[in-house]
Amino acid sequence: MKQWFCVFLFFVAAIQLQAQKTKKAIFVIVDGISADVIENQPTPFLDKIAGKNGYTRAHVGGEKGGYSQTPTISAVGYNSLLTGTWVNKHNVWNNDIKAPNYNYSTIFRFFQEQYPQKKTAVFSSWLDNRTKLVGEGLPATGNHKLTYHFDGLELDTIKYPHDANRDFMLQIDEAVVDNASEYIKTEAPDLSWVYLEYTDDMGHKYGDGPEYYRAVSLMDKQIGRLWDAINYRTQKHKEDWVIYITTDHGRDAKTGKGHGGQSDRERATWIVTNASGLNEYYKTGNPGVVDIMPTLASFLKVNIPREQLMEIDGISLTGKLSAVKPDAKLENGKLEITWQAVDKKGDAKIWLSETNLFKDGGKDNYTLKATLPVAQEKVTIDVSTNTQKFYKIVIETPGNFLNRWVIVK
Repeated sequence: MKQWFCVFLFFVAAIQLQAQKTKKAIFVIVDGISADVIENQPTPFLDKIAGKNGYTRAHVGGEKGGYSQTPTISAVGYNSLLTGTWVNKHNVWNNDIKAPNYNYSTIFRFFQEQYPQKKTAVFSSWLDNRTKLVGEGLPATGNHKLTYHFDGLELDTIKYPHDANRDFMLQIDEAVVDNASEYIKTEAPDLSWVYLEYTDDMGHKYGDGPEYYRAVSLMDKQIGRLWDAINYRTQKHKEDWVIYITTDHGRDAKTGKGHGGQSDRERATWIVTNASGLNEYYKTGNPGVVDIMPTLASFLKVNIPREQLMEIDGISLTGKLSAVKPDAKLENGKLEITWQAVDKKGDAKIWLSETNLFKDGGKDNYTLKATLPVAQEKVTIDVSTNTQKFYKIVIETPGNFLNRWVIVK
């Protein structure tokens, strides 16, 4: 009995020790690697990070043919990850990044508003990732500042002269990884973004072939260096690190050079992580790039305000969920709302708004239309007396929120 009691105390102490560890999160976007390529090329370091359950196929592009259909273009994909929303909300339609809708906050803004004393960092070749997408220092983002950045190297044509083969971009990615690895070892930022571009450049220039595949192999080695830095922190300090690695889009099926459309290969992406507690949605649900943001928020214990939570399209890839796969259609004056219950305990509350004031910084007036068991998986809302052509539906469950729009054409 005494022996079992000692074992019990050991496990309790271990759990308490884990709970005391400082949580650190990093996400990496490696540009333009379709799922079939990452699955067929040797990537030993990604494999090591993923372990048994940490790799999954994923998608970008929103709902194909639906109101959230999203171009499979780089900056569009980055912002879908950062905000947890598709393009119909965040409003970054291409790499020009003309008018991001900063009413849909990024993970950096949520994190810094709640934990202003903690450290954030961006490591990137592309300056726009910080200045336009994260929106550092802009009034529209609350003038929030990152703790550290290492970016804009593509503008330094003296140190990195632009050659026709774009080998300069490989050198920039190498510098980005070197800087990120060293900063992680010495400063351990609480939330970091690393962006690597060379793989996309080789895809555009050569398409499917040895040059592109070599770029994937080089990227894998770079990820290995980041992983070494993370392991250094976990071994030398009392820290709990999670990493999510993904891509922003796939490639066209014909040549592998292009992207931007809605073909299966352009939409097919992937996620690699070392996270524990990955749920079935992560493993089998073909998650979207929008799901990474709320997952990071959950890990970092970021409490997203209710009004913002009702707008986020993504759901957490770890922990318990109540429902997934929301849908809504208007037929004969009735909204037919459905979802798939993954945990049938508790009730679902169905909220309805006929305005979209949120996108302009306003507040939508949601009305509670029904409360029913999550297990019922569907409900009909009569709107036959309305003349509205737009409905926002939120399904609030014990485990998570889901949302849909219905637009009457």
